[in-house]
Amino acid sequence: MENRDLNALAARAADLIVGSQKLVVFTGAGISTESGIPDFRSPGGIWERFDPDDFTIDKFRSSPDSRRKQWRILKEGLLTDKAAPNAAHIAVAELYRMGKLDCVITQNIDNLHQKAGVPDDRVFELHGNMQFVLCLDCGRRYPLGDIKPRLDRGEEIPDCLECRGMLKPDIVMFGEQLPYDVLQEAGRRAMASDLFIVIGSTLVVYPAAFMPLYAVEAGAGLIIVNLSATPMDDRAAVVIRAKAGEAMSAVVAGVKERLGR
Repeated sequence: MENRDLNALAARAADLIVGSQKLVVFTGAGISTESGIPDFRSPGGIWERFDPDDFTIDKFRSSPDSRRKQWRILKEGLLTDKAAPNAAHIAVAELYRMGKLDCVITQNIDNLHQKAGVPDDRVFELHGNMQFVLCLDCGRRYPLGDIKPRLDRGEEIPDCLECRGMLKPDIVMFGEQLPYDVLQEAGRRAMASDLFIVIGSTLVVYPAAFMPLYAVEAGAGLIIVNLSATPMDDRAAVVIRAKAGEAMSAVVAGVKERLGR
């Protein structure tokens, strides 16, 4: 996308944000690739290298071999607390600090919105958070930092320090229900929004992808920032085909200019 095209679209998006009273941001994997977090479905993504069938909750529960494989794959590719927020995460956090953001609804499990400065109670994580590990027996929740050193030392299947029960990353695996309370509150906030911004999601994973539909059908305006087409493009007031960091930096710069910040 040429700079003049991006600038024009960013200006339109900034106008909509300045005029909004209830802004909700929805994010997918595309916002985090610039932080080094691998995408799942894009070419070269995780599901081209690993079989999604190996990430089912049934296999995790029933088979030590599957748990061993899953922990190894997660350790090699996803279990990281070193990733830093990129320009897009920082831009979203700026919208919060300016009083323009109601909440973030995210498909991501990387905790980067919180690292950027959006309060935890304003981030609705539909698929969980990789920075925590949950005991399936006693319910104790551990920070990843308590468990990852054990994996780094060669432990293949960590267990709960409290009850010796089964640990799993506190994320939604295939075959698991999304957390009901989070899903309900996210849907309520989407329907109450007057402007809904999608960043880095192809909007093909349900029920998460219902969120922009809820917003639009309740009367909200829609902005989409994504490198590829989505099923909601024809419902959007602004569609920006650019990397999330570049696009959102331009959008938030426009908001600041209009608000005199």
